[in-house]
Amino acid sequence: MEQSLLAAVSGIESNQTYLDVIGNNIANANTVGYKSEDAVFTDLLAEQVAGATAPSAGGAGVNPIAVGSGVRIGAVTNEQSQGSLEQTNQPTDVAIQGSGFLVAEQGGQLYYTRAGHLTIDANGDLATPTGGLIQGWQANAQGVINPNAPTTGLSIPTGKIMNAQATTEITVGGNLPAWSGTGTPPVVTTTIDANDTLGNTVPVTLTFTGVAGQANQWTIQGTVPNGSSSTNLWSTLPTITFSAGNISSISGVTANSDGSFSLPVGTMPPNFSFPAGDTWKIDFPAPGSIGAVTQFAGAQTFAAQSQDGNPPGMLESFAIGEDGVITGAFSNGRTEAIGQLALATFSNPGGLADTGNLMYTQTPNSGQPQIGTPNTGGRGSLIGGSLESSNVDLASQLTDLIVAQEAYQANTKVVATTSQAIQSLVNMP
Repeated sequence: MEQSLLAAVSGIESNQTYLDVIGNNIANANTVGYKSEDAVFTDLLAEQVAGATAPSAGGAGVNPIAVGSGVRIGAVTNEQSQGSLEQTNQPTDVAIQGSGFLVAEQGGQLYYTRAGHLTIDANGDLATPTGGLIQGWQANAQGVINPNAPTTGLSIPTGKIMNAQATTEITVGGNLPAWSGTGTPPVVTTTIDANDTLGNTVPVTLTFTGVAGQANQWTIQGTVPNGSSSTNLWSTLPTITFSAGNISSISGVTANSDGSFSLPVGTMPPNFSFPAGDTWKIDFPAPGSIGAVTQFAGAQTFAAQSQDGNPPGMLESFAIGEDGVITGAFSNGRTEAIGQLALATFSNPGGLADTGNLMYTQTPNSGQPQIGTPNTGGRGSLIGGSLESSNVDLASQLTDLIVAQEAYQANTKVVATTSQAIQSLVNMP
C-alpha cells in the first residue's frame, strides 16, 4: 500500500507541473514570438517482485513481475513551429519566417529571441523592449555593409544625414526623330539637375542637333550656367551616328564591352565645386537595351534620364527587407543601406535555456550559434512591419487542461483510497 501512495503522490506532483505548463501556455497565447511548451511524462524505476524464468521441459517460462514507482516530468519541450504573422506597419517590428533567432547583446552576454517587437532608444540604438542591443552589421559612410565582419549593435540615429555626392555620370535615353539629312536640322534639348560636392544644383542642358546634309548624324553640346553666360562642356562637338535606328558610333569614343557608350565631358563647370581632376561622362545604354537612345520615325521621347549625384539629405524613414538590410529613405529622394540584422540558428534549438522576456541563451546541448545573414544557411528571412504571433493552440490547451485535471483528481482518489485501506488495517481487531 505504501507503493500506491508514493506513486499517487508522484502523479499529483507531475500533473501539477503539467497544469503549470498548460497555464503558462494559455497565459502567453497573445505573447509575440512565444513558443508553446509541452510536459513529457516518464515512469519512475519499477520495483521487481519476481524475476523471469526460462521455459523448461516441465513447464513454460514465467515473465518478470514488477510494480512501477510512479511518474515524473522527464522534460518540458518547446514547440518550434512557425507562429502566424501579424502585420503592424511599424518599421521597427520584424517577424522571422523560418528557424532563425535575432541576436541581442545585454550585459556582455548574447541572447537569442524570436520576438521582433523592437524599439529605438535615445541613442538611436535598435533594441529589444528589455534593453538588449540588436546585433548585425552597420553600413559605412558609403552605405556598404560587410557581413564578414564581427557583429555589432545596430544604430538608426534620428537626424542621420546623407552627405552630398558630386555627379559623375548622366544617363540619357529615348527616341530622337528620324533625320534624313535634308531640310532644317532638328534640335532636341533636355535639361537635368546635377550636383557638385557641396550639394549645389548644377543645371546641365544637353542639345542634340541634326548635322546638315548628313543623314542619321547628330552633334551634342552641353551647357552649364556661369553667371550671366554659360560654359560649354565640349569645345569640339562630338558627333553621334545611327545605323538602322541604333547608335553605331560616337566620335572619339570607343564602345564599351556591352555595346554601350560613355562620352567624357571635356570641360568641367568652373563656377561649381568639383574635386580636382574630376570628370563627367554621358552614358548611352547599349543598343537594344531598355532605355537605349534610338532614332526612329515617330514620337520624340529623348531625355536625360538620371544622374548619380545628390544634395545632402536627412533620414525620414526606414524599412527592413527580407534579407535583413535596413534601408533608409532620405529627404533628397535617395535611399541608402544603414545596416543589416543578423540571425542565428542552432543544431538543437530545444536545448536553449529560457531566461524569460522571450530571451534564450546557449547551452552545451543547444550547439554553437551559427550567425549569419538572413536568407542564407537555412536561417529564414525577415518580414518588416510584421510580428510573429504565439503558436499556442488554445483549443488543444483547453483539451489538455481537462486531461490534466482528471489525472490530478484520479491521483488524489488513489491517495484517499490508500489512506482508507491503511486506516482499515490499523482498526483491525
